[in-house]
Amino acid sequence: MTNDNKSIRLLVVDDHPVLREGLAALIGSQPDMTLVAEAATGKEGVDLFKVHRPDVTIMDIRLPDMNGVAAIAAIRDHSPNARIIVLTTYLGDVLANRALKAGAYAFLLKASLRTELLDTIRAVNRGQKRVPAEVASEMAEYSGDDSLTPREIEVLELVAAGNSNKIIADRLEIAEDTVKTHIRSILEKLGANDRTHAVTIALRRGFLDM
Repeated sequence: MTNDNKSIRLLVVDDHPVLREGLAALIGSQPDMTLVAEAATGKEGVDLFKVHRPDVTIMDIRLPDMNGVAAIAAIRDHSPNARIIVLTTYLGDVLANRALKAGAYAFLLKASLRTELLDTIRAVNRGQKRVPAEVASEMAEYSGDDSLTPREIEVLELVAAGNSNKIIADRLEIAEDTVKTHIRSILEKLGANDRTHAVTIALRRGFLDM
């Protein structure tokens, strides 16, 4: 069921006030759209969704209290038909896959909001899904790759924070040799030359949420 004959009711969830103001102004300029609520955190976004039941929710993927994927999942648990557009500064295939599995309908890079947001809102309101070509191609490129295990992601997060193998071993209560084994596996799976390169790749693809 679409809402073509009445105003599209929107909820915006983003922790940057300036971005929310810009989105509010853009939405307010459209005769077929109404901004019903704004939230600065994931929890607030979930709570406001339950109150207002918007037609379309615009959700930043990186929020201060819970990430956007968790917020999407919470909203979809409450309302399985919720239509959600994900906003992000950059899109990796892993992040995109997680958001899609959680129930996202569309992705938008923040750099393209002015040119693509309004069309995307209308498309999602009609029940259409939108994935940018560059994201789709990256998802296809890595579709056959082995994913990092939860333990490997834990190790890589500690590597990204600048910790040595010994400190990582102590933190995770595992042997230092086990840490080395995990790092070798991470480098191989990501096609990385070294630890720093692995962190860079993991951030770009969305394995790390930092």
